[in-house]
Formats: sequence, structure tokens, C-alpha cells
Amino acid sequence: MKLYFSKYQGTGNDFVIVDNRQLIFPKDQVTLIEKICDRRFGVGADGLILLENDSLSDFKMVYFNADGHESSMCGNGGRCIVSFANQLGIVGKETTFNAIDGLHYATIDETTNISLKMIDVKAVQAGDDYFFLNTGSPHHVEMVQDLSNFDVYEAGKRIRYNSDLYGQAGTNANFVEKIDNENFRLRTYERGVEDETLSCGTGATAVAIAMHYSRQTIHTSIKVQVEGGILEVSFQPNTAGHYREIFLKGPATFVFKGEIIV
Repeated sequence: MKLYFSKYQGTGNDFVIVDNRQLIFPKDQVTLIEKICDRRFGVGADGLILLENDSLSDFKMVYFNADGHESSMCGNGGRCIVSFANQLGIVGKETTFNAIDGLHYATIDETTNISLKMIDVKAVQAGDDYFFLNTGSPHHVEMVQDLSNFDVYEAGKRIRYNSDLYGQAGTNANFVEKIDNENFRLRTYERGVEDETLSCGTGATAVAIAMHYSRQTIHTSIKVQVEGGILEVSFQPNTAGHYREIFLKGPATFVFKGEIIV
């Protein structure tokens, strides 16, 4: 079978996206998805996304990590599928779509930056030297010094598989360095990719909120410098430590389209 796909990237976080409104993609074939995402034997991507019909919204997003397994929410993937849906003519400059963590509203501005509304954060857990919160995906956030020379892979792997803290499902691990009160630098080890990625949207969201929660900043609109570019996160906190009206904004760029025999 020929599979037609488009490749998108959001600040270096890249995805194979497939129009699956006819439900032709074999979603249960983990090895196939893993092969498509392989950078040597397939198209190459951090994840694969299917666009499907949805009775509650403009479309449904189904996300798979590079290991072939369906996963929790992907912020950059969500922004990229909005751009894809716009290219298909399914949506205009604004949309509401369904994902594994519920409905998401998104807009496209005149520069093709996409602003994606994330789920509310109802709790931030503080450890001795880290924070943990769920922004659609689980995230460990830890401040470090000299982030450029920090071993993200080894430290991230230890945290990702720390079953005492995060059980069998594990977590994503984020390492952050403060630039100033409005700007932070981030590097992320992503579960499912099992490596550092150039960007993580739910991770950037988690970092921005954790930095506000820990009083590293008083600002409610924060720029997060990832390895692949800059993301902007805005939010509204309340006195109970909850965060709402959370938006992740940044570029979502079409790379190429093609076909692959599966």
C-alpha cells in the first residue's frame, strides 16, 4: 500500500502527518510506525500523527511516539497538525480539534505562527530540587547550571526510568537555565523518543509554569529558548496554584510531502 504523508516541524520537533479520514492507516502496527519514524530506514521523525474525523470538533489528532506507541499530548505536534489541516482546507485561521487529553483551540496568525491552547494545570508538585506537572504529558522540571555542557541524555534517561518517582510509565525530563526574568533556556529528554529532542512543546509549557510557580519569574508570558528555536508560553495563574488560559505559541513549518510503500 502506498502511504501519502506530509512532514512538518515545530522548532525542530519533527513529525510525519497522515490524512487518515478514510481510516486506512494500520494503527495497531507498532513496528511499522517505528520504521516510518526511523531516521535511517524510514522517513525520520520524532513522532507520527494521524488526522481523523471527529464528531465533536473540526478533526481528531492521534499521536504516536517514534517507538510506535500511541502517546499522550504533543504540543508541537498539535501546532503542526493545525497547519496541516489548514493546508488541506479543513480549517481556516482558527480551529478546535480533539486530542487524547480533550479539546484544543488554536489560531494561525499572519506570520503562520500557531497559538495552541493547552489543558489547565491543576497541580504543581515540588520536590527537593525539581518540579513535576502534567501539561497534557507528564514533565519533570529541574534547574541546572551550564546547560550547554549538561549531559541531558544520561541525566534524562535516569529520571525518565525512575520508577520510584514516576512508576512504570515514566516521565519526560526537562533541564532549564534562567537567562533573565522573561527568558529561559530548555533542553528535554523525551520518553517514546528515548533521546534528547530539539524541542518539546508540552515541556516548554511545563517549564514556564514551573518557573512562575517557583518564583523564578513574575511574568505570565515567557519565552522558552529550545535547541530548535523559541517558543512562547502565556498563562493565567490563580491563588490556588492552578494555571488556566495556557497558550503555546511558535512556528509550525511544512518541510516536504511524499509517499512510502508500507
